Amino acid sequence: MDSTAQRAPRPTGRTIAYDPPSAASPLHVRAAAVLEAGWTGTSTVPSRGLYPHQWSWDSAFIAIGLRHVSPLRAQTELETLLAAQWTDGRIPHIVFNPSVPLDAYFPSPDFWRSSTAGHAAGAPRTVETSGIVQPPVHALAAWLVHLADPGLSRARGFLARAYPRLAAWHRYLLHRRDLGGGGLVSVVHPWEQGMDNSPCWDRPLSRVTPAPARSFRRADLDHGSPEDRPTDLDYGRYVRLASDYRDRGYADGPGDFAVEDPTFNALLIASEHALARIAHELGAAGSPRQDRAERLTAALVERLWEPSAGMFLCRDVRAGELIPERGVSGLVPLLLPTLPRDLAATLVRTVCGPHFGLGGTTRLVPSYDLLGEAFDPHRYWRGPAWFNTNWLLERGLRLHGERGRADALRKGILHTAGASDFAEYVDPYTAQACGATGFGWTAALTLDLLHDRPAWDRNGVTAIKGEDRV
Repeated sequence: MDSTAQRAPRPTGRTIAYDPPSAASPLHVRAAAVLEAGWTGTSTVPSRGLYPHQWSWDSAFIAIGLRHVSPLRAQTELETLLAAQWTDGRIPHIVFNPSVPLDAYFPSPDFWRSSTAGHAAGAPRTVETSGIVQPPVHALAAWLVHLADPGLSRARGFLARAYPRLAAWHRYLLHRRDLGGGGLVSVVHPWEQGMDNSPCWDRPLSRVTPAPARSFRRADLDHGSPEDRPTDLDYGRYVRLASDYRDRGYADGPGDFAVEDPTFNALLIASEHALARIAHELGAAGSPRQDRAERLTAALVERLWEPSAGMFLCRDVRAGELIPERGVSGLVPLLLPTLPRDLAATLVRTVCGPHFGLGGTTRLVPSYDLLGEAFDPHRYWRGPAWFNTNWLLERGLRLHGERGRADALRKGILHTAGASDFAEYVDPYTAQACGATGFGWTAALTLDLLHDRPAWDRNGVTAIKGEDRV
């Protein structure tokens, strides 16, 4: 067990397992059917055609929704992902299904070559993975899955087995990825942050020489409109960054691309709060984790808060400066329980102001500044609204006392998810579906909002209605 988890008296009290409604709503039934269609027996694919393997942060969000359908499947979802962890602690962003043809997705296992190129970093030999990571929402997901059925979780030893892996994951990020030296984690590839072609990456990506177009074939264009996807130039730079990282044996260090991102670090902080709860549940002290979360929150404010923008910005580590682009990533720290109140109030004004338009020109929060020169309502993370970021912002609004705005956003998410057939993302003005439909985390987070049980509080990760607090 992690050294920060010191032994403490086991908590007393009682938790009540999630009790599904006797008559599920039509939207519940449809959302559950999406997750059933994506279930492989051990995990859930985000999209059978477009994303036919297991993705890291997708699985975390999917588990959060699956807990309302089957807590056992939700636990299995996370356990399958954690079983592919490297010995250096990293959780890879893709776990490949060997039964899927190599040409179904690019970059495929023969590009990443994890078991050989990643040998020194401790890549597993029994499964092929990518070598990069994704945002660390996993401990938060594990805690919420536990709360869905604490009896089952304890009987299976779910948290006891997950905790050491989650602690090692956080150790890897904090010790190996503090490339800026200021206490925050850096991403070394846009795919790690999850918002692949955000305009926030344009400046640092401009330093990267793209791989020749003839050196790769984009399988994503077989399943989506080119107008909705990253450009070939962007993709060439992604391939170059990934191949260079692979050829270094996945060794971490300063490179052409290193960015401190608000969402990545905010989710690490939220998961540190969750690890504190998990440690307490296991009979250990959670206060060291809480202290670390508060230190990380202070570092986030110090390094990434920009008062003139009214939000957090990304920091280009190599250039040593903030990137002057307003992306939804800079709003997500609203979900942090110890964020200073004045900053939280400013973020609320920004999300409802002209740059993001929530409650005015938009029903869901767009992925990029409505007034930005690079805004595009259909192209991936350059403007469309995504359901996972809106779920996080709904939680953040509710946490900081904005109940009316949170209720309106929840209603907007549910309506848009159903009307778009659980689209991957949507036009922020018209709610037109973009990308894939029947998308995994859209369906999963719809289920979570339908049940309306989590209520964020300022003193911890979540409080659950009907639960005696641990």
